[in-house]
Amino acid sequence: MVRIFKTIDGAIHEIQEPQEGCWIALTNPTATEIFEISEQFGIEVDDLRAPLDEEERSRIEVEDNYTLILADVPAIEERNEKDWYVTIPLGIIVTQKMIFTVCLEDTQVLTRFMEGRVRNFFTYMKTRFILQILYRNASMYLRYLRIIDKKSEQIEEKLHLSTRNQELMELLELEKSLVYFTTSLRSNEMVLEKLLKVESIKKYPEDTELLEDVIIENKQAIEMANIYSGILSSMMGTFASVISNNLNIVMKVLAVITIVMSIPTIVFSAYGMNLSAAGMPFSRTPWGFLIVIILSVVASIIAAIFLSRKKFF
Repeated sequence: MVRIFKTIDGAIHEIQEPQEGCWIALTNPTATEIFEISEQFGIEVDDLRAPLDEEERSRIEVEDNYTLILADVPAIEERNEKDWYVTIPLGIIVTQKMIFTVCLEDTQVLTRFMEGRVRNFFTYMKTRFILQILYRNASMYLRYLRIIDKKSEQIEEKLHLSTRNQELMELLELEKSLVYFTTSLRSNEMVLEKLLKVESIKKYPEDTELLEDVIIENKQAIEMANIYSGILSSMMGTFASVISNNLNIVMKVLAVITIVMSIPTIVFSAYGMNLSAAGMPFSRTPWGFLIVIILSVVASIIAAIFLSRKKFF
């Protein structure tokens, strides 16, 4: 899908034909749309397709008549009826007359611009627009990181009540999301550093503060991702140890019960052998059966007390 926007009289409007100073947004474009844009504006097809590859790395490429900026943006992916967090590439192509964005899906990073809810946003101010997109992107990372932190706390509370595989798998998914975020944020940091040196993107004094804000937000997101990732890894290790310890306790209790119950089994097995009754203790007394039972129970109780004092229970 191709949509064209332009700032007219200080407000964002969607228009039908490209004009100088407009913004052309490509969302999961078809092959036909890509070829049409390529021929009309002189942009390489490979550069238009690059943001559509989920494995594409963040980078800046300077061509003769345009500059390509690739950055990773956070996205929500639904799996097993639950929302999880991944990253997808977002391409920003800057020409002398207009700016293009290319993405696999509608992203909240760009939605606010399309709805005109970003202050001081003008489609013809291309440098500021790029910085505003990157600032919005870093803010989205921070927002999703806070959501991930809240989700991990909720799962931790559930695990304190009952250790189940479902909660452990959810923690694993959150840990994967944090790995994606950390990797993408570091790549975006390299893009920001290179953006400062690229001469094809004009730098304006009034945008200096915005650029500093973008860098600060991105660094803060990296630090938060690292902190949450460390906490989540420690939590996973702790619960793995708890599960292993619980299993050891269960096995120890079962072993003690087996030892205690084996004493009557040995006695009853001896009396159950096909031997002469004259040689068996208590075989001639009418109370023999009860005596054997009592002695077996007493022996089991003594063994249980001994094991208890040795803290096997």
